Amino acid sequence: MTIDIKKCTLEDSRKLLEISYETFYETFKDQNSPENMNTYLERAFNLKQLEKELSNHFSQFFFVYFHNEVAGYLKVNTNDAQSEEMGDESLEIERIYIKSKFQKHGLGKYLLNKAIEIAMERDKKKIWLGVWEKNENAIAFYQKMGFVQTGAHSFYMGDEEQIDFIMTKTLI
Repeated sequence: MTIDIKKCTLEDSRKLLEISYETFYETFKDQNSPENMNTYLERAFNLKQLEKELSNHFSQFFFVYFHNEVAGYLKVNTNDAQSEEMGDESLEIERIYIKSKFQKHGLGKYLLNKAIEIAMERDKKKIWLGVWEKNENAIAFYQKMGFVQTGAHSFYMGDEEQIDFIMTKTLI
C-alpha cells in the first residue's frame, strides 16, 4: 500500500478546488437540500477563496495520495487562521476529507496523525476540530482517536443553521 502526503501550494489550487468540492458534496449531499449545498459550495470552494486560504501563512493544506492518486486532503490552521478563538497553544483541523472510494484504507488516520505531528513540531498543547453533530461516523472516529467534545458552535449550510461539536485532543 503506497500512501504519500504532499503539502499544497498555490499551483495546486485547481486540484484542491476539485477535491474540496467533490468530497464535501459526497459527504453531505444526502442530508442537505440542493439549494443549501450549492450556496455553501459556491461560497467556500471557489478558486479565489481557496487561493486566499492557500496564501495564509497560518494555514496549510496537504493532499494524501493512495497509489499515486489524490485520495483526500487536510487543512490545518494556527494562530489567527483558526475559525474559533482557541489561542496560540492550539492547532485546528478545519478540513479532513477522503474521497468515498478511498475510505476504509486508514487514510483519515494518516492525515490526522500528520496534523498531530505538525502540532507537536509547533509546540501546540491542543488539537481541535468542528464536526457536524449528525456526522456520527466522523464523531466515532475522532473519539477513537482520543478527541472529546468540549463545546459546540453554529455552522451555516446555506440558510440553515447547523450545530458542529467542537472536539479537542490534548497533546502530551
